[in-house]
Amino acid sequence: MNIAAAVITILGLTLFETVSSIDNAIINAEVLNTMGAKARRWFLLWGLIFAVFLVRGLLPWAIVWATAPSLGPLEALTATFSSDPAVRDSIERSAPVLMIGGGTFLVFLFFHWLFLEQKNFGLFIEPFFKKRGVWFYAAVSVILTVIVWFAMKINDFMAFAAVVGSTAFFITHGFKANAEESERDLLHKKMSDISKILYLEVIDMTFSIDGVLGAFAFTLSVPLILIGNGIGALVVRQVTVGNIKRIKRFPFLKNGAMYSILALGSIMLAESFGFHVPSWGSPAITFVIIGYFLWKSFRAGLLEEDNG
Repeated sequence: MNIAAAVITILGLTLFETVSSIDNAIINAEVLNTMGAKARRWFLLWGLIFAVFLVRGLLPWAIVWATAPSLGPLEALTATFSSDPAVRDSIERSAPVLMIGGGTFLVFLFFHWLFLEQKNFGLFIEPFFKKRGVWFYAAVSVILTVIVWFAMKINDFMAFAAVVGSTAFFITHGFKANAEESERDLLHKKMSDISKILYLEVIDMTFSIDGVLGAFAFTLSVPLILIGNGIGALVVRQVTVGNIKRIKRFPFLKNGAMYSILALGSIMLAESFGFHVPSWGSPAITFVIIGYFLWKSFRAGLLEEDNG
């Protein structure tokens, strides 16, 4: 990978991590407002180190190593920059398994948002699906069946990885649903700042899984994922301590994040079945989708000001 491609990849990762973590930033800001100044500083400093290095660095490294166990820990970290043919071959053989698992997770995540979650309607088709929320379970069941059916014809491990991706989705969704419920209770209960910090770290870890898995649509390079997602995590922390109300003025940012997730999940599934997508494809699609919904948010804000 040349320097230009690496820079484009990092920029795409940063944008995707930032936008996909907006919900996390809002939760963090609301809880931080109930904490003392010392605890807030501690969370913003050490919490950032934990979020970047232990979650957004350790997790992708562990995933690459788990899908290519023949690699050592160091080779799993530096595999995409290695000139060793054996290392490259190991990564190429394990990539479809990683891609199909991550792609299934992301596609499920998008359809859950489309069918069941509250949202500002950004496209005309969204109200149709929101009114038919019960279809979510049927839709993802059919999608998983089709993915597994075609994967079994290529590699049984790919089929297993798709099931693991769906399982990971439902587990993390359970944690997220509990986190959102706990946040409402937390804001009305007296708890120590230490307890709140621990709570925020668990929430951050849960919300970061989306960004980590989506990052593999950009690259399999753990160092680039660490840099791009790390910068994104830093931006989210700055949003957290800044004016969170300003972010809420962009009503369609979440829509942009979710349609990016659909696109990245689709790219990962396509890659797993042997369809090649250029290295600039994922960053370009992410910039276009999020750019469109940012423009749509600006336009909605201007209309609101005119009406006001």
